[in-house]
Amino acid sequence: MSRRRTLRRVGLLVLVANVALVVAKGTVYYWTGSLAVGSEAVNSLADSAYSLVIVAGLYLTTQPPDFEHPHGHERIEPFVSLFVALGIFAAGGAVLWQAATTLQSGNVTVARGPAAASVLVVSGVVKYLLYRYCLHAADDTNSPALAATALDNRNDILTASAALVGVLGAMAGYPILDPLAAGLVAFGILYTGVEVVQDNIDYLVGAAPPENLRREIIRRALAHPDVEGAHDVIAHYVGPEIDVSLHIEVQGDRTLMEAHRIETDVAQAISALAEVDDVFVHVDPKEAGEWKPDDEVDQLVGGRIHDRNEKP
Repeated sequence: MSRRRTLRRVGLLVLVANVALVVAKGTVYYWTGSLAVGSEAVNSLADSAYSLVIVAGLYLTTQPPDFEHPHGHERIEPFVSLFVALGIFAAGGAVLWQAATTLQSGNVTVARGPAAASVLVVSGVVKYLLYRYCLHAADDTNSPALAATALDNRNDILTASAALVGVLGAMAGYPILDPLAAGLVAFGILYTGVEVVQDNIDYLVGAAPPENLRREIIRRALAHPDVEGAHDVIAHYVGPEIDVSLHIEVQGDRTLMEAHRIETDVAQAISALAEVDDVFVHVDPKEAGEWKPDDEVDQLVGGRIHDRNEKP
């Protein structure tokens, strides 16, 4: 299945699931008056609101390239993820504020009965399934928006668990467990929001990819039998994808067609990496005097395959 269809399918599924949870929690809150379930209904309502934005954002990111956007629209995804982070911060702040005010007032209202506990258990199970599904889809499509959505669903498992602790605590005669558990979970939610922001800031500012990926890029370039070295290797994020440029070093007695073949082979080998979008390869013949040391390449591959002190 194409990346476009996968992103749209996952986005719509998350939206439908969140709306269904709003209806279920809202109904139980109306009949029981449970503060824990009511706060969970508000949380799911917020999830539904920014799920709409996610669906719209993923629709835009999966549009094909056009004249104004020759590389496609995937670079919108980090902005979608940052909006998810805002939703995470809002949910965490709301839970923390509610827990603090409830503790201060001492007025803890948690319903006694199976309905409140049941809807929270169902919510936790649904959110766990959505978390695993979104995480798997994010890995397959290299989508930061789906990765952020997966983290948000993981947070919702924690909030549902905290609310369930409150309901069960009230049934056992300890209603104070509700705001205490909610307060602890709120800090976890806020920390996850920070993680989402940190991950997507890298996409927006063009940070370098992880070291193991940079090492693999260089390894693939040096694996070509006619490539004797590489330098000025630059790999950086452009949205969720990676652009690579590098200079490869070859003997100068190659014909123009042979040099073109070498450059094409290296570019195709690097482009085969799922995370890589564009690859730009410059061929430096030995006789041009442009071979040079590159400390980063040396560090990543653990030594060079030819003597850098050798004069062209």
